[in-house]
Amino acid sequence: MKKLMILGASYSQLPLYKMAKKLGIATVAVSTPGDWPCFAVADECSYTDISDPEAVLEAAREHHIDGITTCCLDAGIRSIGYVCEHMGLKGLSARAGFLCSDKYYMKEAFVKGGVRCARHICIHNREELEAALDQLDFPVILKAVDLMGSRGLFRCETREEAFAHYPDTMAATGRDYCLVEEFIQGQMLGCEAMISNGKFLFCLPNNIENYQSHVPTPIGHSVPYEKLGTLGSEVEHQLKLAVQALGMDNCPVNCDLMEKDGKIYVIEITGRAGGTCLPETVSLYYDIDYYEAMVRLALDMNVESLFEKKSPCTANLSHIL
Repeated sequence: MKKLMILGASYSQLPLYKMAKKLGIATVAVSTPGDWPCFAVADECSYTDISDPEAVLEAAREHHIDGITTCCLDAGIRSIGYVCEHMGLKGLSARAGFLCSDKYYMKEAFVKGGVRCARHICIHNREELEAALDQLDFPVILKAVDLMGSRGLFRCETREEAFAHYPDTMAATGRDYCLVEEFIQGQMLGCEAMISNGKFLFCLPNNIENYQSHVPTPIGHSVPYEKLGTLGSEVEHQLKLAVQALGMDNCPVNCDLMEKDGKIYVIEITGRAGGTCLPETVSLYYDIDYYEAMVRLALDMNVESLFEKKSPCTANLSHIL
């Protein structure tokens, strides 16, 4: 029986465990101790910090896994790349996993790869913040490089706001640096995709519904993308440039973008399926179970066949209550 290690044991990862069981695959749940629902359904458990690549590799070898994956969660992406490279499993390379996990190095790779993105400056202290603010127009974004879900992220309209929020960003991050970035004022959108052996199996731009707080926070998605006919090819072009810049392969792809004045900017990208019901969005649109595709991809099983039939392109919408 094949054995799949899944990083994360919350309700967001639960469909992966259920799908693996349906396919006759044993699962290893990896998370720090807690009352996580997936510990009860997994075949084996490892109480390990998923953000620690060495610790996850040790657990992976101990459990003799055949594949490793996650969904809706950024914390384990670097570990997935590290484990895949060291154990010869199908998935991200260690370099791609690292670049997906640090927004500064990601943005540097974007610039080198010709990806359209916001201007950004890496800072380590208040003096560097002051110098950076002299080079950027307001509003700006203070951004922790290692977090998800809008944590450590602050939109600043003035220098005073930037200096006030800088300690908050640095308190949230695990790094000794953060980003100051120009704020692109436009329409947010997303794109889900999957790559297997260098081939894109699908590419699905989506509309994002945001809750307007100190920064826009996604609370829903819908397809088809409202500007698919005019900007769909440019969304796909920028996404593929970003994937190439980071060297991503054999993984699901979740990408946040911004459209401004008819141009598409890549905000960030990572090698896992998105949250906020995006796996269900993909499933409904293509009339498949996207969690099955994730499981099959991680275990180097046939996944291409799921996307070979003609898609019904079923319009659908999700909204977090």
